Amino acid sequence: MIELKDLTKTFESFTAVDSLNLRIESGEFFGLLGPNGAGKTTTIGMLSTLLLPTRGEILINGERLTRKRKDMKRKVSVITQEYSMRQDMDMDEIMEYQGRLYFIPVKQIRSRTEELFHFAGLTEHRYKTIRKLSGGMKRKLMVCRALLTEPEILLLDEPTAGMDAISRRQMWNLLRQLNEQGLTILLTTHYIEEAQALCHRVALMNSGRLNDLDTPKNLIDKLGAYAVDEHRTDGIHSRYFSDREQAIAHLSALRGQCTLRDTTLEDVFVEQAGKRLS
Repeated sequence: MIELKDLTKTFESFTAVDSLNLRIESGEFFGLLGPNGAGKTTTIGMLSTLLLPTRGEILINGERLTRKRKDMKRKVSVITQEYSMRQDMDMDEIMEYQGRLYFIPVKQIRSRTEELFHFAGLTEHRYKTIRKLSGGMKRKLMVCRALLTEPEILLLDEPTAGMDAISRRQMWNLLRQLNEQGLTILLTTHYIEEAQALCHRVALMNSGRLNDLDTPKNLIDKLGAYAVDEHRTDGIHSRYFSDREQAIAHLSALRGQCTLRDTTLEDVFVEQAGKRLS
């Protein structure tokens, strides 16, 4: 279980994360959703101990997370937005290098690498250098590298950024399987469909603050499951309805261009924060 208590991070006069309070259960697939600059990456940075909180604390299973607690840090693995791998190394070399950083015996590194490559569908590509891999393969390799230490918590910061639709779906399937095996996953994303497809609960963040927290379905249902968009000269105006028949009746009464669609998490965020996620 992860607990964030009044977690705050400031950079000079700028507050990136402002008194964030969250509780993430063991085995949960949890999403942090928000636009660029919402504080998602900074939160991940503090959970990975790459950044130190200005105020507040992080607890893992009731114990305070600090840089000095190597035993606790090993329970947490992080996958960043950037491809942080040497281009002239092949997959096996990347995995062995990572394992040696954590003083894992070579025999165990190789055995675990076999398991992870088979699981991620990378075995036939293992001797390719990083520069010859597709973006999707690089992301999968980063997941394998993060899992080498057998962590209890996986932090994912925009893991599918820049990936094509097929590679993104493959990554979703991989992450679902890991979560079903009991891995706690914290995902930051501004892709609506990603959060709705994967996350048990999502926290909506804006300007470093927590706007709302619930399951994707509950957040949408509170606003209204059906949206009617009216296209006007000054932009699109939306109204939300819990009942589909009411939405259709409203649509029928409008003149001009209008559409009926399902409400999304982005609609929820726009109504709360007044701006879009992407």
